[in-house]
Amino acid sequence: MVKIGTIELPDFPLLLAPMEDVSDPPFRALCKENGADVVYTEFISSEGLIRDAAKSVMKLDIYEKERPVGIQIFGANLESMLRSIEIVEKTNPDIIDINFGCPVKKVVSKGAGAGILKDIDLMVSLTEAMAKHTNIPITVKTRLGWDDASIRIVEVAERLQDVGCKAISIHGRTRAQMYKGDANWEPIAAVKNNPRMHIPVFGNGDVNTPERAMEMRDRYGLDGAMIGRAAIGYPWFFREVKHFFNTGEYLKKPSIAERTEMARKHLKMAIDWKGENLGVFETRRHYTNYFKGIPHFKEHRMKMVTSDDSQSVFAAFDEVQEKFGHLEIPEFE
Repeated sequence: MVKIGTIELPDFPLLLAPMEDVSDPPFRALCKENGADVVYTEFISSEGLIRDAAKSVMKLDIYEKERPVGIQIFGANLESMLRSIEIVEKTNPDIIDINFGCPVKKVVSKGAGAGILKDIDLMVSLTEAMAKHTNIPITVKTRLGWDDASIRIVEVAERLQDVGCKAISIHGRTRAQMYKGDANWEPIAAVKNNPRMHIPVFGNGDVNTPERAMEMRDRYGLDGAMIGRAAIGYPWFFREVKHFFNTGEYLKKPSIAERTEMARKHLKMAIDWKGENLGVFETRRHYTNYFKGIPHFKEHRMKMVTSDDSQSVFAAFDEVQEKFGHLEIPEFE
């Protein structure tokens, strides 16, 4: 069993990573239904929250069926971060996660996200103040370091633990790498193998097959895997990993009918939650993976990602089902 504070999770839990414009309530619900043990919101700006910015506040929506669910916030100003905790507490999440890893320039330039990796003392003092400010477990998501020359993640993780962090998720790349190259899990394993560490250490980055998840568990000895890009447009990934763990065998890939039904369900939930325009627009990034491997799919994908009204997208789903529904998955994957 793995524990974050008093939250009990199964051995080697699978976590849905917080992803901007991806891990919204509809998608989190689909991942939860397919085996995700913990889900996180999109990351939320502390400055946006205290200004009552509509987009930031909307991201606070969480639902009972998602639990345990973590709300992730980012920022570099202590007062703003503490005030944002007070706002977040009202929605009663199970976990509050601090983003110290986002590599995007507009976040980093404000000293937030991975930008704080240039100031470890601030990173630690922020975490300590936030842990003291709430009874909700505070966790951290971060990267190995700013660049290869500044990787101190073993020391950093221990310091974060010592000031009250209840779990840490580490992406196996530096900020300088962004998302390029291969994730390096060795330093994450070094964090886990530090005899002074006793909080859960979750690995993130390139967990894109059941075998890779098993490697993270068995070879690197981590406490769980945080899944990001592999789940986009493919919520079945969590179920497939668990099946592989339990049986050593691959779960049969979802059929065309299952894929179209999932895409349809996802779009409908997105529209119900955020309205027609935004629902249609923000679900587009999932379609490539929902229908990955279908031959001559481009014309159908173009309809899905260029249509501004949901009826046209639903019609495109129907076309895919009608045209390719007879194919067996092994024929094209």
